[in-house]
Amino acid sequence: MSGSSKKEGANSLNKYPKTRFGWLWENMEGKHRLFIIALIGTAVYNIMQLIVPYFSGRIVDLLRDIQEKNLNLADYKDDFLKLIILMVVLTLIRVTIVYLDCMAYEHVSQKTLYRIRNFLYDKIQRQDMKFYSAYRTGDLMTRVTGDLDAVRHNIAWVVRMIVECITLFTATAVYFFIMNWKLAICLLIVSPLIFAIVFKFRRSVAPKHALLREKLAGMNTDAQENISGNRVVRAFAREDYEIKKFDKANKDFEETGINTHMTWLKFFPAVETIANALPVIHLVIGGIFFMNGELSMGDYVAFSGLIWAIANPMRQMGNIMNEFQRFNAASAKVMEIYYSKAEIVDKPDAIAHPGRFNGKVEFDHVSFKYDDGIYPVLKDISFVAEPGETVAIIGETGCGKTSLIQMIPRFFEATEGKVLVDDVPVEDYKIEDLRKNIGLATQDVLLYSDTIEGNIAYGASTMKPDEVTKYAKYSAAADFIEKLPEGYDTIVGERGVGLSGGQKQRISLARALAIKPSILILDDTTSAVDMETEKVIQHSLRNLDFECTKIIIAQRISTTKAADKILVLKDGKIIEEGSHQELVEKKGYYADLVNLQIGEMAV
Repeated sequence: MSGSSKKEGANSLNKYPKTRFGWLWENMEGKHRLFIIALIGTAVYNIMQLIVPYFSGRIVDLLRDIQEKNLNLADYKDDFLKLIILMVVLTLIRVTIVYLDCMAYEHVSQKTLYRIRNFLYDKIQRQDMKFYSAYRTGDLMTRVTGDLDAVRHNIAWVVRMIVECITLFTATAVYFFIMNWKLAICLLIVSPLIFAIVFKFRRSVAPKHALLREKLAGMNTDAQENISGNRVVRAFAREDYEIKKFDKANKDFEETGINTHMTWLKFFPAVETIANALPVIHLVIGGIFFMNGELSMGDYVAFSGLIWAIANPMRQMGNIMNEFQRFNAASAKVMEIYYSKAEIVDKPDAIAHPGRFNGKVEFDHVSFKYDDGIYPVLKDISFVAEPGETVAIIGETGCGKTSLIQMIPRFFEATEGKVLVDDVPVEDYKIEDLRKNIGLATQDVLLYSDTIEGNIAYGASTMKPDEVTKYAKYSAAADFIEKLPEGYDTIVGERGVGLSGGQKQRISLARALAIKPSILILDDTTSAVDMETEKVIQHSLRNLDFECTKIIIAQRISTTKAADKILVLKDGKIIEEGSHQELVEKKGYYADLVNLQIGEMAV
């Protein structure tokens, strides 16, 4: 990673209101006290690591005094027993604290993970279309799974190990100085070398963890897209190609992972050499002090028993730093989503409208351009759909039809002009109230892995079975549903696998109708159904048991013919407007389209 990339990564974190640990602390709400107790417990049980060496030293000194002074060992039986019992009891207490401490860390980490994951899911649910254009599905899945696990691991292990190493090292160093400050200095003088090595390792491994995380996200994206598009893969017999593609992504991830983990191995020999030098220093220097009478046998044994308490924190620092850099890379990605903000949100004074709308839709000199676009998609669009009217929109591919209808439920907002519902700009309504009054069915249908009944009743989960049947009849779906072995209880595969395009469109239409919308938007919803079925659907839409304004994008003249008003779009502009007969008489674009589809005689 280049220096500029590192700087960008740092700047991206600076824009957030919290630091990484401040963000974690915020999400430990309700568990702060337990976490602090766990930190104190970590410090306590590591200080208690001195118990065994301390008592071992006292026992050795007592034995040596008895031997040197030719005392009766039996007279000191109680002293030995007290020292041993105290050592065992304190050791059992330490082991109990360790167990409870680990449980506390795990509890806090899991609760924090649960809170963050729910918040992220809620945040993702409420984002606008621009967000989904910027982030790949596989990348988002990585953020709420693997990245969050790295965050949890930081709380449950990394923080604990940092406190453990600092406490153990400090407590042991203090104890060493109390016993013999000269020998303590000789042993601890190598510590700065370890810190320098670990600091250098941190600078080397940080960008590699960031790259590793990107490789994982890319691999997950490839897998997700392949699984979602399995029919296309099979249709073009591209299985071998996709396998090779995934193998390449997997290989990149593997090589990056090996490179990342091998980084520590470059520094490990130096750390291990220094750590292994400690027993040698103790043996040589400590032996000299002992022979010179500057160190008792008990203290020599205590020093010997605690060399590991200085060496282990040094060895662990590399692993801790490695995991901490993994947390840094993962938390940056999680926090990016956590603190992201949707651009299309309710105004502070947004109008609540829990009831039904009348259904009037008006575009008042609306122009629209995507943020990454150079030219406007829609230019000066003006029309009115009165309550209960059917407005059909027709035009060549790419003329802006779908962009137009997506501004009614505020999926996108007009660059210029206003979109109004019941004479009120849509941005003045609460988004939830606005969208609950709009039924939307698109050509690209998404069905959930649920029953057909569950899919139809998705927008009104309390709907009764007979109502579900009614709306299935409106969409001409009832006949084929009833022929299925389990009828409305048939489980639909992911994204509607097992159903034809036309069947999925009809279920989607039933789902849109089931909420009894004030405004019904259909985006080429009947493109995959046959002409007879389309006639049934058109008849049903004209005879609904509730009034709604219908805005229909269509390519078939048979769909637009009965509309109260037809809008012809070309290059983002309305070039013709009127009823079927009026537009035919104008002998313009629409009339040419009629001639093309149904011939001169039909006109």
